[in-house]
Amino acid sequence: MRFTVENEAFFDLPPFQPVVIRQALPQTMADNLLKALPQALPWYQARLHLYGKWRFSPRLQCWMGDPDAHYRYSGHDMTPEPWAEVLQPVLPLINNLANEQFNSVLCNWYRNGQDSMGWHSDSEPELGLEPVIASLSLGAERVFQFRRTGESRLYRSIPLPHNSVLIMPKGLQSHYQHQLPKTRKQTGHRFNLTFRRIAR
Repeated sequence: MRFTVENEAFFDLPPFQPVVIRQALPQTMADNLLKALPQALPWYQARLHLYGKWRFSPRLQCWMGDPDAHYRYSGHDMTPEPWAEVLQPVLPLINNLANEQFNSVLCNWYRNGQDSMGWHSDSEPELGLEPVIASLSLGAERVFQFRRTGESRLYRSIPLPHNSVLIMPKGLQSHYQHQLPKTRKQTGHRFNLTFRRIAR
């Protein structure tokens, strides 16, 4: 498979180096997946406990994985849906790119520029001490941002186009937070599939 790895120096987050892989999946697979996802997954809008209040998530989501890949996120217990047929051929390709054996995926559907994800790190106990996260982007390009944990200053912005994979390495979640901010620009649908391994 042909893919393009971005210049790692540009994306350096000392002492970690996340990697962006463009054209990560065969193009036909990525394009067909983008078309299939709205109907292929059981999307819902979660009600999450954030900053002491219950709020509806500003995006749609779906949690899928192996039967024992249970996950708790922002006060929300997530029992995995069985792997959708359209994702089954994708999983081994993502495993190969990240050199991991993922057993779950959090799927997010950003319907427009007002759908977003706030500052956070993927540091839930179920993910283990130093999780590797592989994030597949499909559809409209959006900007992904990093900042150091404990700081408010933006450290780095990375555009994530259609059919790209961002691999966040071990240790990154302990030292950096990330977000997908809102945008006023006219933008289409974006799907983000974040592959994870739930520690057993």
